[in-house]
Amino acid sequence: MRTNVIDPRDWPIPLLAGFLLLLLQASPVAALETKILSLTFKEKPVRVFTQDSKAFIATGKGAVFRIGLKDGELVLVAEEGGGKAKNRPKGILPDGVVLYGSKDITAAWLTGATRRYDHGVLGDDVEATGLAVELAGGKRLELKLEKNSVFEDRLARLADLDGDGKDEIIAVRSYLDAGAALAVAKPGSQGLRIIAETRPIGIPHRWLNPVGVGDFDGYGGNEVALVKTPHIGGSLEIYALEKGRLRLKGEIRSFSNHSIGERELGKAAVIDADGDGVPEIILPEAGQRSLRILSFKGGRFSDLGRIDHEGSTLGTALAVTDLDRNGNMEIVYGLSDGRIMAVFFEP
Repeated sequence: MRTNVIDPRDWPIPLLAGFLLLLLQASPVAALETKILSLTFKEKPVRVFTQDSKAFIATGKGAVFRIGLKDGELVLVAEEGGGKAKNRPKGILPDGVVLYGSKDITAAWLTGATRRYDHGVLGDDVEATGLAVELAGGKRLELKLEKNSVFEDRLARLADLDGDGKDEIIAVRSYLDAGAALAVAKPGSQGLRIIAETRPIGIPHRWLNPVGVGDFDGYGGNEVALVKTPHIGGSLEIYALEKGRLRLKGEIRSFSNHSIGERELGKAAVIDADGDGVPEIILPEAGQRSLRILSFKGGRFSDLGRIDHEGSTLGTALAVTDLDRNGNMEIVYGLSDGRIMAVFFEP
């Protein structure tokens, strides 16, 4: 079913006219001060990630280095091993990722590999037909999609969207005839089921990529952000789960947090960059040659700054970490020219 979404196209004309103001360019404000450190490494970083509150890079040859600071400069420290990998659940998507939670859901993952959707936007044409979770008491639940759709994703994200203290599960659901939608699932008395979903894009082989979750407007409840059609002039959209429906609260255009054929889904960050207690979204512009720092405080987009990469494109995820251990978070990432970047925010 394609229900439980409120879309501005369904609103009366006066409401729609007011909403269109949010589609304009973000309002400029005083630029946020940033300090940028970079390091050129002999091996191109293919992955940046965090573990135990530390940031690491991995190279194409399998080497792993911890990213640190010494005398105010970036340094790389070789890491041995990598720790013991956790056992993968039976039936997990071959390139799937298990996400772990600390509330009612302790783990979530995608299941049931299929080739019934021939898009291949994530590097192959194998997608998921199901979603599984493990609850705090050890019980496992699973839902299966109808044959008209797949989960065109690698992971099932956990976040409390309705404020009840329990996590929902967020994943990209793609319809064979209508493209992608953002689906929200939740365990309940009737098992694991999808409780809300955005309107599908409307065209096959059109996709979206989630950005993250946070109280972006500062009003006290979590919203979920996504980029719709990140490969063709993508739109950043903010949704709230209200009364069992996903309501579109704002949209702004020309962003991209994914490149066709890559498996990396984390080219964005949610971080309180200006120290006001409300998280910002850091996101590549279309073309991925620069990052934008965007606020949605008060329900209106504001542009807090841009980080240019001198023609180089974003090559890895954006990792959030506290490199200098001062209590403020930074972002770390790699570029296509081999540079490793660290951005420090100075509220």
